[in-house]
Amino acid sequence: DESFDVDSLGTCRAVREIRVGDGEMMQFYGCRGSGASTIILRGANEYMLDEMERALHDSLCVVKRMMESNTLVPGGGAVEAALSVYLENYATSLDTREQLAIEAFADALLVIPKTLAVNAAKDSSELVSKLRAMHAKSQKSEEDAGLKTTGLDLVEGTIRDNLEAGVVEPAMSKIKSLRFATEAAITILRIDDRITINPAQQG
Repeated sequence: DESFDVDSLGTCRAVREIRVGDGEMMQFYGCRGSGASTIILRGANEYMLDEMERALHDSLCVVKRMMESNTLVPGGGAVEAALSVYLENYATSLDTREQLAIEAFADALLVIPKTLAVNAAKDSSELVSKLRAMHAKSQKSEEDAGLKTTGLDLVEGTIRDNLEAGVVEPAMSKIKSLRFATEAAITILRIDDRITINPAQQG
């Protein structure tokens, strides 16, 4: 005999048997509470379904990260451009060779917006230059502080307020990606590539 826990049972307004493609499924309408939901993906072939599933998984992960961190940042290269401008200005305040390392790091950050523009078949040099100019203004004047959310519009090939446009990223993901990239670069730089030869073997 099978038994069910009453607390595990739910309620719905209607139950229907529907046909999806070549199969039949039971569909529940008007379910109460915040239970699980099922997403049905349909495509012409397995390759398309795999791509759809991957895209959906990535989207759900973004939402999950956003709910976990509860903070977001503007996308479209806005964060990288702002950090690059800030670090370049900070580097000029140093009088040691650390200035060179900071300038190189600031330049490396621009790879992200440049790559975004190239992948969208846009003029990366012009767009990144405009983006850096906007963020330089936002960091110099309080009146232009609203420009700090400026990012790339890869559809129109221009720059815009990406926060207002809804192009955002979870702050947690952005922080982790920058941290991991920095740690990887430091690890590579620590490798000693010098090869020493025994003096007895020379000549």
